[in-house]
Amino acid sequence: MNKSDQELRLYGVYRQDKDDHFMLRVKIPAGIFTSTQAEVICSLSKRLSNGVLHLTSRGSIEFHWLRAEHLEEIFSRLADVGLTTRGACGGAVRGISCSTTIAPGFPVVQSVAQKLNKHFAGNPDFEGLPKKFKVGIDAGYLGARHLIQDLGFVLVDAEGKRACFDVWCAGGLGREPQSGFLLEQAVPEDRLIQLVESVVQVYRENTPPPKRLKFLLNTIGEAEFRRLLKAEMTRRPCVEQPEPGSGGVLAPPGTFIEFPVFAGELEADTLQLLAKIASENSGGYLATTADQNIALLAESADERAALEKACEQNNLNPGSSGTAAKFRVCPGNHECRMGLSATREIARQIIPLIKATAKDASWAISGCSNSCSQPQLADYGIVTSKLVTDQAGCKSPLYDLYRRDDEKLGRPIAEGLSAFNLYELIGTLE
Repeated sequence: MNKSDQELRLYGVYRQDKDDHFMLRVKIPAGIFTSTQAEVICSLSKRLSNGVLHLTSRGSIEFHWLRAEHLEEIFSRLADVGLTTRGACGGAVRGISCSTTIAPGFPVVQSVAQKLNKHFAGNPDFEGLPKKFKVGIDAGYLGARHLIQDLGFVLVDAEGKRACFDVWCAGGLGREPQSGFLLEQAVPEDRLIQLVESVVQVYRENTPPPKRLKFLLNTIGEAEFRRLLKAEMTRRPCVEQPEPGSGGVLAPPGTFIEFPVFAGELEADTLQLLAKIASENSGGYLATTADQNIALLAESADERAALEKACEQNNLNPGSSGTAAKFRVCPGNHECRMGLSATREIARQIIPLIKATAKDASWAISGCSNSCSQPQLADYGIVTSKLVTDQAGCKSPLYDLYRRDDEKLGRPIAEGLSAFNLYELIGTLE
């Protein structure tokens, strides 16, 4: 596959190391996928990768340690079951994420997410952007993920003929975290595609690469941005909404069970077993959650009981992670060229240090300032800020510790910590 790194990113592929290994990211609209899709993902992972998958905080699924000669086969096999990697990386409209799986109103959100994904995924009109463009859609304000999206949609009315969403704009994390602002309230779902198209076009025409939409807002101001957006929308007609994607739309799930995945690292064999259980005991739907777990969806108490029994018979333990803390973790330097620290090892070191009074807190650990694990939205977030070199030439990471205790993004409470100082401080947190 003779493509440049930039071309590969458009196909959801990042070069992983100097030995020609690659990471590939699969889009999972709103986090919902089927047992059949899971089976294909697992089969490919075991045969062409290392048999281990990474669940992201945006609901995608990543392969690591792939070779270039295997990519075309993976693309083809995924397409056969209605999945794509195109636009999962690079300057494009990314996968449509959802952090409120199973919340009231989620079936409405999932339906709209499928339609948005079908319209934007692989659409060349929304590729070649200055940088990534992230869209999130949620069934409520719980979790505050709307604050960190280029466009965040929050369901506020699902009772009428048309669902309506509050629209938040120009958020983002990275080196300069910024909360999005409320662009418009109660927007009907049939206007969302027109709105996304218009915002993307304003972004494309007015932002230098490699900057995000938040850069444009800080440069021209909200008033000018609104003026440009209004002019663009008058030129752009409403788009007829496509039917949902091939994954289908769920009936309102009556209940679910959640299988915990420590640090987002999931054995393909385990996912394959969960997919088999979902297929044989319920409707065959699974979900990736914003906390990097897997949920098995059920439409009744009887289905839930059947799922729980099957998990127990297969020595799976839904509802308990085996740890006393909840972690979101990026791959770190285990598997990412950008990673400055071994994030999963940090999580393991932290677990025994957390006081009983802080056991219910959520944690997120990021291996670099890109903040892929969304540390500013956890109760406690750790960002690996930089590497320092000692007199012997050895490099070691420094960390910033964030605390979130209100509806805004978390704020740093300590910066430039060594690993020793980080662990010492964590042991004092209440």
